Amino acid sequence: MHDEAQVVYGQANHARYRGQLHGHYESFFQRANHPERPFAFWIRYTLFSPAHRPGDAVGELWAVFFNGETMRHIAVKKELHLSECLFDTTRLHVCIGDAELTETAFKGDARTGNDSIAWDLSYGQGSGPLLLLPAALYRTTLPAAKSLVGMPLARYSGSMEVNGEVVELSDWVGSQNHNWGSRHTDLYAWGQVAGFDTHPESFLEVATARLKVGSLWTPPITPLVLRHRGREHALNGLLRSVTAKGRFGYFFWNFASENRDVAVQGTIVAHPSAFVGLNYYNPPGGAKHCLNTKLAVCSLRLEDKADGTSEVLETRSRAAFEILTDDRSHGVPVAV
Repeated sequence: MHDEAQVVYGQANHARYRGQLHGHYESFFQRANHPERPFAFWIRYTLFSPAHRPGDAVGELWAVFFNGETMRHIAVKKELHLSECLFDTTRLHVCIGDAELTETAFKGDARTGNDSIAWDLSYGQGSGPLLLLPAALYRTTLPAAKSLVGMPLARYSGSMEVNGEVVELSDWVGSQNHNWGSRHTDLYAWGQVAGFDTHPESFLEVATARLKVGSLWTPPITPLVLRHRGREHALNGLLRSVTAKGRFGYFFWNFASENRDVAVQGTIVAHPSAFVGLNYYNPPGGAKHCLNTKLAVCSLRLEDKADGTSEVLETRSRAAFEILTDDRSHGVPVAV
């Protein structure tokens, strides 16, 4: 492993906030799916500091419980001033009021209107960190938004209480994640599969992003990393990400990338009823809408160029699929 990568892996879950005057957001989120039924959770511990106003920084505690049987998803959020929070710069330890996240467990509760979610969960047994970007880019100013997976294929147990109903979790599979930056990406789709139905030990992380420079938009940039059968296929170099194919809309996504060893083609789709809408503050000002589901369908074809063989990896309801946008015509109600 290169020295640059060793540093990034070692600091994967260290908070990056140092009171930056130009603004900062930072999230540590957990997500997992029920082993058999179309249920999932997403819990996010976030720091938000607006540009030029670090004194107004807050901690945000988010939680969503996705129910793919009723299609009634519960989303809640709590905000506290940063003085009531802790974001440790030496290890994974976050506190937002009484809510806490560590390297092995997390607990908390939040309420929005008549909806409430509380959780007390432990996790572990996952694999080593996965970098969506080349290691060197985690220590540069650009891109302004960074993302990595702290623990792919983590296993979750414990309990949640969703609007008074207790949900017992045993061996749900998902991931612990970390992202941060001085501003949100202008437009993106992000996807993840923590164990396919057909290949439970395989893990996919992929994004398609477009950046706005003045009045112009960059072409789609699509980094992709797939861990499969003991190998990591990192199709995430800058040139490869620019030449890869990525096209998404409401509520589909097609992507393809390749190198000299493998070719990957994939689709991620979900019905609009599978999504919740979330309002993300942006450090430079304004807000983005995040359309968020953890119940998407994913089909992936992997071709081995050395021997000409191919495999299809599929999941019916275990794919994470998010779209970040300024558009307000998507039709998904914004829950929080």
